[in-house]
Amino acid sequence: MGLRCRSKNFFLCKMGQILLHVVFWGGVLLFYTYFFGFGSVDFSYVFYFSLFLMPITIATTYVSIYKLIPEYLITKRYFKFILYGLYTFIISAYLIVISIFFGLIYLSDFRYDSMAPISKSLLFVGIAVYFIVIIVSAFKILMLHLKNIEETSKLKGEILEAQLALKEQELNYLKMQIHPHFLFNTLNTLYGFALKKADETPEMILKLSNLLDYLLYQADKPFVLLSSEIHHINDYIDLEKMRFNNTLNIEFSTHGMIDDLKIAPMLLIPFVENSFKHGAIISGKLHIKIKVERKGQTIHFYIENTTSTGGKAINGIGLGNIRKRLNLVYKDNYTLKFENETDFFKVNLYLNIL
Repeated sequence: MGLRCRSKNFFLCKMGQILLHVVFWGGVLLFYTYFFGFGSVDFSYVFYFSLFLMPITIATTYVSIYKLIPEYLITKRYFKFILYGLYTFIISAYLIVISIFFGLIYLSDFRYDSMAPISKSLLFVGIAVYFIVIIVSAFKILMLHLKNIEETSKLKGEILEAQLALKEQELNYLKMQIHPHFLFNTLNTLYGFALKKADETPEMILKLSNLLDYLLYQADKPFVLLSSEIHHINDYIDLEKMRFNNTLNIEFSTHGMIDDLKIAPMLLIPFVENSFKHGAIISGKLHIKIKVERKGQTIHFYIENTTSTGGKAINGIGLGNIRKRLNLVYKDNYTLKFENETDFFKVNLYLNIL
């Protein structure tokens, strides 16, 4: 009785609903006939008495399941539910009393002894009617509850999909912010070598080509091999060595690496880029130290560079974007610490690779 028809095959669905209702109320009529026929041999009396009760039962049931429950009980308008429920009860009880008089006056010609035993009792007649009303109402509440659970689950799924799509868009946006910055610095270096017509220019173009391949085709993947990220860090360092010449002192070491270890792409390179961008040449040298180490289920990335920015590197756009990416990809599975000392800026990143 709680089926809903959609636009497709609407007519057939409605006919099916009507048939279902007819069959159900036919079953209720049989139940009444059997119930009120207990202790009586007058089938005609019992049948017509049951038939008289049917409109009362049907009306009370439909008011309950199509008005009181969906419009007042489910919407938590409890005062109106109780008020209109009381009205419905009073009217239906009055009609039940009328049904007893109908049995007495029209079906037994004022002969009280000729009435079916159960039909004489207002209590039993009321129990029979309200039993049907309660059963159907309980089924209606169950169906509405299941529908609400389904809609809630569907809504949660839609919200989750929207959140995931939003996070993906935000992640792509952060990547796009990193890429132009990274590319701009590298092209500046290449431009300088081209002006000088340096012999190292072809090698520099090749390394830049490798970096661009990584940036354009690998960075869109959710994860890449850590070895690939390290390889392109080496390419980036080689490019910067050509630019800085003898003013650069850099150490880069890795420990405990595994070939199939993966991280988010372009996660470490921006730190390296930041160290060159904000690093300061002190006593004729820009000192940079980089270390990538695996300890159990944790990757430790450490980088330090000489600086004179006085904390500006910490508040830079690039590092801010990296922190946002870490929050999106690794959530609570990372620790990022910055240390800004007098002459050195240090970064410690710990990634849990569970």
